[in-house]
Amino acid sequence: MYKLIIIDDEEKIASGMAQLFPWQNIGFEVVQVFTSARKALEYLDSHPVDVVLTDIEMPDMNGLELSRQLMSHPDIQKVFFSSYSNYEYFRSALQSGVTDYLMKPVAYSDLLECFEKIRTRLDARSVQHEEAPKAYYDQIIYSVKQYLKTNYRNATLEEAAAKVNLSSSYLSRIFKEKSGIGFSDLLLKIRMEKACELLEDIQYKSYDIAYYVGYDNPKNFSRAFKAYYHMSPSEYRKSRLGGAAE
Repeated sequence: MYKLIIIDDEEKIASGMAQLFPWQNIGFEVVQVFTSARKALEYLDSHPVDVVLTDIEMPDMNGLELSRQLMSHPDIQKVFFSSYSNYEYFRSALQSGVTDYLMKPVAYSDLLECFEKIRTRLDARSVQHEEAPKAYYDQIIYSVKQYLKTNYRNATLEEAAAKVNLSSSYLSRIFKEKSGIGFSDLLLKIRMEKACELLEDIQYKSYDIAYYVGYDNPKNFSRAFKAYYHMSPSEYRKSRLGGAAE
């Protein structure tokens, strides 16, 4: 089943579309219904879906702005429904990658035709992913890992996201999903492993190592190191160098 959310500031319309149309018969599951576009956007940052079906005229964020925000989620299919037959709406919808534009009241046949086309598109995409598994995401994960390896001292999620042309929230989600480790967890791992390497060289003082691996405060470095390895930096050094002190 492909996952779908429905957004309309009128709860009766949103719930009605979710309950009255036989979504499961055509391969879709309505996983959430929203009356707020902003709430829907927050949900999408941590819950992958395949299709967003949304009204345009809404008080907190209109569908056009929502669609522009969703351009950082390139896999999501977007469908508008509206009471307004407005050329500017059509043009803006096309520019922001909207799949279809349906007029209210939405006819059963129009909705069915629209989502059968979307299902065909999603099926084709699934086949492509099977033929070339995760190629797009593999490149993103590789690029971010390389960025962390060379910029671990000052690395940020925002900068990494900019390098791969994604929003930071979307990168955070897919990085953990595809690589099995969170962005901040991998950054910490790289920093701690580098700190261990430097601690095995007696010429480096603990405060120098702290700065080198991205901690401006040596006490923060010591706390992070102890939480990670269950021993202090000096204890680690002694265990590796046979009791040598700093």
